[in-house]
Amino acid sequence: MSVSSSVREVLRRAQPPTARFLPGLIWGVLSAAAAVSLLAVSGWLIVSASIVDSLVPLSVAVVGVRFFAVSRAVFRYLERLSGHDAALRQLAATRSDMVRRLVPLSPAGLGRTDRGRMLSALVDDVENLQNLPLRVVQPLAVAGVVGLGSVTFIAFVSVPAALTLLACLVIAALSAIGLGWVFGARAEDRVSEQRGELSASLVDYFGSLDVLLAFGAEPQARERIDRADAALRRTVTRASVSQAVAAGVLSALAGVASVWALAAAAPGLGSGAIDGPWLAVVVLVPMVVFEVFGAVPIAASSWRSVRASAQRIVEALPAQMPEELRTDAGDDDDPAGTALELRDVRASWPGGAPALRDVTLDVRPGEKVLVTGPSGAGKSSLAAVLVGFLRAEGVFTIGGMDAASMSGPALRRAIGLCEQHPQLFDEDIRQNLLFARDTATDDELLAVLQRVGLGDWVRERGGLDARVGDRGALVSGGQAQRIALARALLRGFPVLVLDEPTAGVDPEASDALLGDLLRAAGEQSVLLISHVAPPVGTIDRIVRIEAGRTV
Repeated sequence: MSVSSSVREVLRRAQPPTARFLPGLIWGVLSAAAAVSLLAVSGWLIVSASIVDSLVPLSVAVVGVRFFAVSRAVFRYLERLSGHDAALRQLAATRSDMVRRLVPLSPAGLGRTDRGRMLSALVDDVENLQNLPLRVVQPLAVAGVVGLGSVTFIAFVSVPAALTLLACLVIAALSAIGLGWVFGARAEDRVSEQRGELSASLVDYFGSLDVLLAFGAEPQARERIDRADAALRRTVTRASVSQAVAAGVLSALAGVASVWALAAAAPGLGSGAIDGPWLAVVVLVPMVVFEVFGAVPIAASSWRSVRASAQRIVEALPAQMPEELRTDAGDDDDPAGTALELRDVRASWPGGAPALRDVTLDVRPGEKVLVTGPSGAGKSSLAAVLVGFLRAEGVFTIGGMDAASMSGPALRRAIGLCEQHPQLFDEDIRQNLLFARDTATDDELLAVLQRVGLGDWVRERGGLDARVGDRGALVSGGQAQRIALARALLRGFPVLVLDEPTAGVDPEASDALLGDLLRAAGEQSVLLISHVAPPVGTIDRIVRIEAGRTV
């Protein structure tokens, strides 16, 4: 798929379905039409009241003024309610779709991706897509419908005035788009890019602050942030100036349209073709129509910004899935059993040499198996195969079901992974556990923490409300592993893979940690990947991997 067609696909997905988008568009047209009608009726009423003695003939116009004044606000509220509801629902679907596309690539296919740029694409650029329906499609549609409706209405009063209004609207649209493109197109295209650069600088700075301080490189990293921030401010300023120029031209054309309409319709006043109240309508209507048309330069600017964001999203996502990775597609049924069977399994990381060569392994239900071997032998690659991050060639079954036929989520429901460096979120202990099962009660959370040997520790820290810090900065490596295991136990994976759980743990504490982890697993099947041998009696069998092969 070409880049341009991919961008079109992203934009297509950002636009809500017609059935959901249409109500907001209708309310927007009615709100703008009420604004035009309010000024038209008010002008007619004021002039008519100055030339008649009785208010009886004007009672209908008085009611009309009140109706259009109230309905304008009501329709505007309904427009915002319906339009934002449709846009935000579609935004959630778009972001979820992007995350689903990224899941099969993590962690094997995103190793060369800049985290800051990916974060900017996932948050800022995806969020910017909501402007497509809210600030591009709907305002342009409303301006077009109301503009043509106003020209048609004025034509019934004065054809020359209607032609002048039409000419001014066409000139205004072309001027707004043209001036915005000349003065701000380049700046608006670069806003998303420079916002990503600033985000990348901040992520790198805070993520590596300890290393930067240790090696005296913090001032240079901070200078990079300052440069990115200054460049973004200059670009945003240039984009704002272009919008201001376009808005100023539109305001000038609004005045020209009213004066021109007066000049075109005034001769009819002497001939009796038009009377004073209707002449006031002809002069006043262009002003409010141009107020509605003021959304055109903003829409043009938003379109360029939205398209730039779509381009960055496409660039953030790989054009195609590396052959070494498996997709999440497949049968979503759970396997009938938990027995693992691997026969002559081979796998590779994207762009690398084969990591596994002819691995053969059996794990019976409830069995505890230690997988050991030298660094780089393929132990972590085996874990990535088991949870569906890497494509396996050969035979890989769980409970007699071919793992290749299972969807990624189904495979990961059956086999859970506790990584070397578990991901803990900057929340309290309760929330870090509830990610596994959000219906769990506090008693259940405390019970699972007791199973992994953290019961006393949690009570000493004040309970489940204690925070763990960003990426577990407020807990030790062993405590982080125990929290990760508690989360896995709470989830209830039938098969559990522990990948180097003692990484970053003091040697004297590793035996206790491994013993607690294996005992806490209970009847679950456990595949322990470790350089460190666990305490005697805690495992059933040892499998050794060397150079990607079981020996």
